[in-house]
Amino acid sequence: MAAPQDRGFARGRRPALGDDAPRASDRFGRATEWIARAMGTPWFLVILTLFCVAWMAWNTIAPLEWRFDSAAIGFTALTLLLSLQASYAAPLILLAQNRQDDRDRVALEQDRQRAERNLADTEYLAREIASVRLTLEALEKTLRELDAPHHRRKDDA
Repeated sequence: MAAPQDRGFARGRRPALGDDAPRASDRFGRATEWIARAMGTPWFLVILTLFCVAWMAWNTIAPLEWRFDSAAIGFTALTLLLSLQASYAAPLILLAQNRQDDRDRVALEQDRQRAERNLADTEYLAREIASVRLTLEALEKTLRELDAPHHRRKDDA
């Protein structure tokens, strides 16, 4: 079983309160992963599309006093808002990717150690089987030698 310090990257694991309580940087990292995951879904694209359509419709169809972003100059506020969203999305995705790389690195190391243990166990079992086979062969030879005089007496009689 994995040591307690190795379980920090396990998926779905909630650390206990106390010494293992998540630090602020870990909470931030999990939040960035959640945001990055949410931005990669079809629902995010649908909602963003609906938001943009509603924005453009409002600023095109609504009475002039209610409009806040002019269609005549290319919806500048919407463009700035989408640029701001994109400028935050890239670093958040990179942060989430770095955390996933860390988890993958830990999982790869654990897999390598498990493979080494399995290989050592397999080699040990192969040696033990070979030892049992040699012991059985020696035992069979000894039994034949012990049984040989018994068979000679029957043949002599």
